[in-house]
Amino acid sequence: MRGVIVAGGGPVGMLLAAELGRQGVRTTVVEKLTETHDEPRAGTLHARTAQSLLRRGYLPAPPRPRDPYAVVEVPFHFGGRPVLTLESPAVEGTPMIGQAQADIERFFEVQARENGVEVLRGHRITGVRDDGDRVTVTTGRGELTAGYVVGCDGARSTVREAAGITGTTHPATFAGILGLARLADPARVPGGWTQGPTGWTLINVNPAGHSRILTHEFTEPLPERGAPVTLDDLRAAASRILGHDVPMADPVFLGRFSDFTRLAGTYRRGRLLLAGDAAHVHAPLGGQGLNLGLQDAINLGWKLAMVVAGTAPETLLDTYDAERRPVAEAVIENTRAQAALMRPGPEFEPLRALVADLLSTPDGNRLLSDRISAQGVRYGDGPGLDGAFLPNFPLGDRSVAQLLPPGRPVLLLGPGAHGLADAAACWKDGVDVVAHEEDLGAPAILLRPDGYVARACQAPEPLTAALTTWFGPR
Repeated sequence: MRGVIVAGGGPVGMLLAAELGRQGVRTTVVEKLTETHDEPRAGTLHARTAQSLLRRGYLPAPPRPRDPYAVVEVPFHFGGRPVLTLESPAVEGTPMIGQAQADIERFFEVQARENGVEVLRGHRITGVRDDGDRVTVTTGRGELTAGYVVGCDGARSTVREAAGITGTTHPATFAGILGLARLADPARVPGGWTQGPTGWTLINVNPAGHSRILTHEFTEPLPERGAPVTLDDLRAAASRILGHDVPMADPVFLGRFSDFTRLAGTYRRGRLLLAGDAAHVHAPLGGQGLNLGLQDAINLGWKLAMVVAGTAPETLLDTYDAERRPVAEAVIENTRAQAALMRPGPEFEPLRALVADLLSTPDGNRLLSDRISAQGVRYGDGPGLDGAFLPNFPLGDRSVAQLLPPGRPVLLLGPGAHGLADAAACWKDGVDVVAHEEDLGAPAILLRPDGYVARACQAPEPLTAALTTWFGPR
């Protein structure tokens, strides 16, 4: 019997499978598509995603900056306006990486296969049944069984439906069209975000080839979700927003989107779990959806691997829902706020001006930068470092990030950590102990495989309690 079946082989499913495969979990990915489709969808890895992938060994270490306290800044947008600057510590590298979603999916599929994951492409899941001690998945080619099934199968998730998981929804307020087509007169088409009387365009103008064209219109009634879309629909929407005819031809992709939102009521029911769009859907504003799903996979991967291996209690899986659902809720709220700011009409101009003023302040910009990039995420409201993402501090000839690719917890013991190594001795087979001479804010820091601090302490009792809570009894 397999340890885990991952339903859906998009970027989130492939990353989760790669993480499980690296830990020796027998994993199968079931994906209905026979190959990855190149579509002009998400293409941004935000700071916390890049920082997490660095710690998991998927990205190369950035060069050490001369100033360890330096900050890297990249101009960005909020609600269509260039009023935000994304920030990240220079020790972590750039706060934003441009990479096509299809390329990300292919990369993680290679990683998954190299780590022994079975990838079944061209297989459609038609049924999922939790039998109590195992899960049975039905496909058009037979049945598969596993200890757990994770639904990474998109907004219309079969796994979510089989689990009977409902959610909270908000109706759409705008209708969007995404297209890849040739502009007949690219010199007349403004690049980037442009506001018009009915909404906004976001156009990556390519004078020599296909341009990526997005329209966001607030005119009601909105089309039905899943309604067919034609090149004439895209041309008409762009023309209404820009105020002149925008001729285009030779479409190679057309699709609809909106700011409809849904957040699953739980990410786990028994042996069925959800990640990515199966768990949360929101407007593609700020490029946050792909990042949210990839961080789901990183959070769940090490926990599920430990539970399947029997080195952590099954209750560890409950922390996945407790930690990731609030993050998705916050993303949904900021995308709804952006949609509200984008509503056309002069009555909204004072609101847009007020937000721009707030973001011109260092504190205001940093707050929103941390929300968009997920660098403000911490798990729990414990004191000090507890629940925080430990920065990539140098530790001698290595750094924090270079300790984590094996996927094991790490206990960092600094000056003043007398006797704490003995307290962790009973977990030596599952926890790596690293002594160092740096002042990281606490003598002992128990670091989770995803880079977040499980516990920072200076006495044996809280350390052994944290080890027991996260990684099972001694």
